Amino acid sequence: MSDEGNLAKGIDLWGVVALGLGTAVGVSIFSAIAPATAIAGPAMLLSVLVAALPMYLIAVSYAFLGSALPVSGASFAWPARFLHPALGFLIAWARIIANMGAMVVLALVLVRYGSMILPLPVKPTMFAVLVLALLANLFGVHIAATVQKWLLGAMLILFAVFIAWGGSTAVDLSRLQPLFPNGLHGMIAAMPLLMGLFFGIEAATEAGAEVADSRRAIPLGIALSIGSATLLYLAVGFVALGVMGAPALGASEAPILDAAKVFMGPVATPLIVLAAVLSIGKSLNAMFAMFSRSLYAMGTAGMLPAALGRVHPRWQTPHIALLAVFAIGCAGLLLPMELTFLFLAVNIPNLLKYASICLSAARVVERHDDLYEAAAFKFARPTMRTFAYAGAACALALALVGLEADWRPYALLGGWVLAGAAFRWLHTRARG
Repeated sequence: MSDEGNLAKGIDLWGVVALGLGTAVGVSIFSAIAPATAIAGPAMLLSVLVAALPMYLIAVSYAFLGSALPVSGASFAWPARFLHPALGFLIAWARIIANMGAMVVLALVLVRYGSMILPLPVKPTMFAVLVLALLANLFGVHIAATVQKWLLGAMLILFAVFIAWGGSTAVDLSRLQPLFPNGLHGMIAAMPLLMGLFFGIEAATEAGAEVADSRRAIPLGIALSIGSATLLYLAVGFVALGVMGAPALGASEAPILDAAKVFMGPVATPLIVLAAVLSIGKSLNAMFAMFSRSLYAMGTAGMLPAALGRVHPRWQTPHIALLAVFAIGCAGLLLPMELTFLFLAVNIPNLLKYASICLSAARVVERHDDLYEAAAFKFARPTMRTFAYAGAACALALALVGLEADWRPYALLGGWVLAGAAFRWLHTRARG
């Protein structure tokens, strides 16, 4: 039996925006701009817009379902209900590895940036970061949402300083020429590197049962999040290109920091390191909120141990699921500390999740008239179906892109999914 009714509705519209924008604007903005510029040159800015298009398609399905049926653990609950329970389980099961990898990536990059100011032991500091994320989420969703808002606000102020200072004193438009040094092919080839900039925009749907006025706040919050993220990436990328030029920016290992050093001097390192720590910290905070709700939903559905579905009577949070997230993050400290491997391990299950959500949206449009009519956000049925199937096709195609880069995450996930199928079969037999 679900305790969803006992979860506190502690997330308002700006909490939805803080979770979505805060999750998306994390590691990628500090790492993806340089390799994308090396491939596309100044056309990297257009690559950002092209990379955003699949996520805009996917966001339509999230906004539609979030306004029709807000639930906790949406990435499990929607596919399980509208496609098949086994598919919902396997998508959520695969995302255990994805979320483990994401927590490790976030903690690792946060520690690396912090070490630019003060030398830090890597794994002990990563463990301490996981403890802080657990504490921010354990004692009430309103605390996690408040922390998220403060972290996001501080990060946006620091990026605004970077954009205004660099844009007014150091940008030279001649450095944006030629726009297409590697042709249209270069612009398109850079797109997969930039897709990760928009992952997580849908974060608040995972805590849909805890969003106040969810049928309005979720679609509006998703729209504000993805729009704000696009503008932020374009502004930061424009300043970095205008300050350094494409060749220097493409060769940089710390592109935002190197651009800031040109016009900020010695102030650049502490300011950009602080921006990185705030940016990555809020992504990790949101990760705990999202992942715990997925485990919670699977616990209440009887597909994982029922203890994961418990809600603390005082804090009104899924405390056992949050402790499980913390334990999984700690286990992730044993994974290879290779960012390519970890990024692929994160992105593949996320893309499969996006495909399943889009197909769920299509199924609601086609077979569930009551939910379609109840949705506060929707287009006409043919348009909704087109958005849903196009989003699913984009997600599935992009899931295959990384196979050339490293086959190991695919093998790891394949083995993990087989283990999940075996677990579900044994668990079903034991219960039946």
